[in-house]
Amino acid sequence: MSPLKVFTKLRTGLFGYPAIKNFFENRDIISKFGGASIYDMIYLALPPHPARRLPFYLSVEEWVARNLPDEDYFFAWRVRPTVICGRNQDMAREVDLDYCSREGIDVVRRRSGGGAVYADMDNFMFSYITPGDKISATFSRYTTMIARMLGAIGIEAEATGRNDLLINGAKVAGNAFYHLPGKCIVHGTMLYDFDPSRMMRAITPSRAKLESKGVVSAAMRVTSLKAVGISMTIDEFGAFAVKYLCGDNVREITVDDIAEIEEIEKKYYDPGFILGRNAGEANEADIYRHMHIGGVGEFDVAINLNPDRTIEGVGLWGDFFVTGDMADILAPLEGVAYNRHALSEAIKETDPENVIAGLTRNNLLNLLI
Repeated sequence: MSPLKVFTKLRTGLFGYPAIKNFFENRDIISKFGGASIYDMIYLALPPHPARRLPFYLSVEEWVARNLPDEDYFFAWRVRPTVICGRNQDMAREVDLDYCSREGIDVVRRRSGGGAVYADMDNFMFSYITPGDKISATFSRYTTMIARMLGAIGIEAEATGRNDLLINGAKVAGNAFYHLPGKCIVHGTMLYDFDPSRMMRAITPSRAKLESKGVVSAAMRVTSLKAVGISMTIDEFGAFAVKYLCGDNVREITVDDIAEIEEIEKKYYDPGFILGRNAGEANEADIYRHMHIGGVGEFDVAINLNPDRTIEGVGLWGDFFVTGDMADILAPLEGVAYNRHALSEAIKETDPENVIAGLTRNNLLNLLI
C-alpha cells in the first residue's frame, strides 16, 4: 500500500482515543517534585484536547521558533501509535505500510532528518526550541540535559553516536534536529515502555544500518525505562522531567495560538511532503548508488545523465541530518562530466559538513562515483 493511501485511510477516523489531559495540569503529581530547575527553560503548557496527530506537535515547535521571544522552550507530549519518517527518507523502504494500515498506525513525515521511529502512548516525545545557529552544540546540550535528568532518578544514560541516548548499551531515546532562521529545534523519543514485536513490524531498517550498530534486529538494540526498573509511573516520570528541566516556568498555549499552529499543521498533510522522495526515482535513474557511512547515515543516490554523460541532476535521500541547503552541494554537480576527476574538481569549493552533519568532501565524492 502506498504512503498516500495509508495517510488517507488513517485520516478518516480509525482512532477512538479519549481526551488526554495535559499532564502538567496534574498538580498532585507535580507537587512531589519541588525545587527550581538548573536549566530554567520555559515549559509550554498545551490545553487539554482529544488525542491530536503527531504533526500538530511538530507545528507547535515551528510556531514557537517563529513567534516567541528568544528563550529556551521545552514541552513533552504523547501520541497514538505513529511511525515518523525523517525528512529525506524513502517511506516505502523504511516502513511496512501494509502492516501500519492494518494495525491503525499513523504514518507521517517530519522536517528533521534521521531515521524512522515508532511512538505511542507508552513513550514520551520531548521538544526543545532554543535561539542560535550552532546545531551540533545545541544537540549536544540537549542530550546532556536529558541524560542528567535520567541520572537524577538513578538511571545512568550516555549520549552516543549521532543521536542516541543509551542505557547499558541499548537505546532508550533517539533524537533529531533541524534549523530555522535564528532557532534550533531538537526533538526525540523517550521510551518508558514499548512492544518490541509491534515496533519491529512497523519499521524495517536496512541490514547495513543494523550491522553498523552490531545488532541483528531493531528490538535487540532498544530498551525502556520500565525495563531498567524505573520506580515512577509514566505520568509521574513526565511530570518529573518537566519539573527538572523547567522548574515553575510555564507559558500557556492559548486558543488563539492553537489556531495559528493548526494552520502550520496543514502543510504536514500535503501529499507531496508525505510521499517525499521514493524508490521510483532510483528505478528511473541512469545511476543508482546506496551507501552506509558510519556516524553519518544511510544514503541513496540517483543520478541522471545527459547524452554526453554530463550530470543532468542528482537525487539524494536517506536518514542523514541536514544542517544546511542541499542545493549547496547538489547544484555544483549539474553539467559536470561523470568521472571522478571532474566531480572532485566540482566539489572542491563546497563544504558538505555544513549541509549534512558529518559528511566530508571525500564521503560525498564516494557517494557519487
